[in-house]
Amino acid sequence: MDCLGWWKKIVAAISTLLLLHVCCRARRDRGFSFLHQATTAPMVSYYDYIIVGGGTAGCALAATLSRTSSVLLLERGGSPFGNPNITHLSAFGAALSDLSPKSPSQRFVSEDGVINARARVLGGGSSLNAGFYSRAGSEFIANAGWDAKLVNESYRWVERRVAFHPPLRQWQLAVRNSLLEIGIRPYNGYTLDHLYGTKVGGTIFDGYGRRHSSADLLYYANANGLTVFLHGPVQKILFTTEGKIKPTANGVIFSDANGLNHWAYLRKGSTNEVIVCSGALGSPQLLMLSGLGPEKHLEAHNISVVLNMPLVGQGMSDNPMNAVFVPSPRPVEVSLIEVVGITHNGIYIEGASGANFASQTKTRDFGLLSPKIGQLATSPPKQRTPEALNRAIEAMRFLPRSAFVGGFILEKIMGPLSRGHLELRSTNPNDNPAVTFNYFKDPGDLEKCVEGIRIIERVIESRSFSRFRYNHLPVSSLLNMTANSPVNLLPKHANASRSLEQFCRDTVTTIWHYHGGCQVGQVVDHDYRVIGVDSLRVIDGSTFDYSPGTNPQATVMMLGRYMGVKMLHERIANN
Repeated sequence: MDCLGWWKKIVAAISTLLLLHVCCRARRDRGFSFLHQATTAPMVSYYDYIIVGGGTAGCALAATLSRTSSVLLLERGGSPFGNPNITHLSAFGAALSDLSPKSPSQRFVSEDGVINARARVLGGGSSLNAGFYSRAGSEFIANAGWDAKLVNESYRWVERRVAFHPPLRQWQLAVRNSLLEIGIRPYNGYTLDHLYGTKVGGTIFDGYGRRHSSADLLYYANANGLTVFLHGPVQKILFTTEGKIKPTANGVIFSDANGLNHWAYLRKGSTNEVIVCSGALGSPQLLMLSGLGPEKHLEAHNISVVLNMPLVGQGMSDNPMNAVFVPSPRPVEVSLIEVVGITHNGIYIEGASGANFASQTKTRDFGLLSPKIGQLATSPPKQRTPEALNRAIEAMRFLPRSAFVGGFILEKIMGPLSRGHLELRSTNPNDNPAVTFNYFKDPGDLEKCVEGIRIIERVIESRSFSRFRYNHLPVSSLLNMTANSPVNLLPKHANASRSLEQFCRDTVTTIWHYHGGCQVGQVVDHDYRVIGVDSLRVIDGSTFDYSPGTNPQATVMMLGRYMGVKMLHERIANN
């Protein structure tokens, strides 16, 4: 009996281990047979399309092109699947606060002093962000010159995999009702469209809180037509001029985790191309490293100039975010961005709550505005040093738990109008370039921020929000009460020691919607082909003049699908 009992236990244990192995593997790679480490790549290989960057646009593009062609997708980071710091809503911010070399997020600090992050993971920013899903407005689509019918079809293709109706709870309901109470109307209900008024948008988190990034769009891929190499940063794009009128992209050099280089080339064919989808920092950076950029700047880094393109890296923008922390007398749910007020003045008002602020967790954090992810809004940008961040993080340890109960009301401005630029720091593609966004350099941006802060004040003081504020204390007293907290409270401008303009400048943070550097009409044409070069395109947010809608991820994913369909049609027409 004892032997039989032990045998049953052993069999059960083995079965459990096998089941866990299968389940973990499924969670890890989603069953994608085409995901491989770059260390397994051949030294030399050939494809119809080579896509650099498996981010928000790159995954959608790769899945589409793989239906009829051989596609190589190169991602400098790893897989998001099976990483609990990425895959669940409750862990938002964990990846952004991970500063290790293997983190899916790579921190950078703009020359303005604002701490920011760029993705280093399959799915790009959609594997790290707060999840809000909302389409671009009709005006943005018209200005881009896109085919509206194909745009809608492409959005729907994306949404079948990644867009969900958020479960609106008490904090988000209060935000919605407050926006309506103060006059941001009409109420448009749940919609993915960009409409003036107040609406409930989509989310890439499903009803169980699980994230669905653009990496999930690889479900659409033809497994026989797609190869994805992870941890395979591209060193440079290769060009040939032999028998060509213009420099022509014909391949890339990428490295693996062991530091070995691999060469991937395009097969012969007029429709075969290299497509750069490395994001607003990575795409202009890679063009420069490959010899496309401002001639003098490239020569200063001893880079052989393929083509002098002075506008590569110009027109960089980041939508400034300013937020106000609202301590609540009652517990609040964990929620990221679900409701938005869209004004006619180009101001978007949103709210987030409860993300590791207090309950059910020993972690003391401020979620979307946490110093752990670089959002130190109580210090002016130039004073946000590593030492200041560490002091703020340390200060959180000594705050009462009640100081973490609450949420944020935030404002993002449309555009923005202010522009900056990007330059290389080194010739290492893994290093961050130097980027300047020039927040509030254009006075129109500052005017919008001030108006947005005034709207936030009205939201907090509305009747609909009364359950989530301390009614017996004026806002100025709350400011004094939590003066040592590493978050901001709204200053009462009648008594404030600084103006709202100064408040905007001093408390500006990022909402990670930066864009530009390879804009249409300047670096690429309206088909996203790099001007002056053959067989090379850039398809991602670096081509935008301003951020689409309230959150760009829906439109960036759509763009990957949209251009993939157009390129397939071009291929058919030329064969």
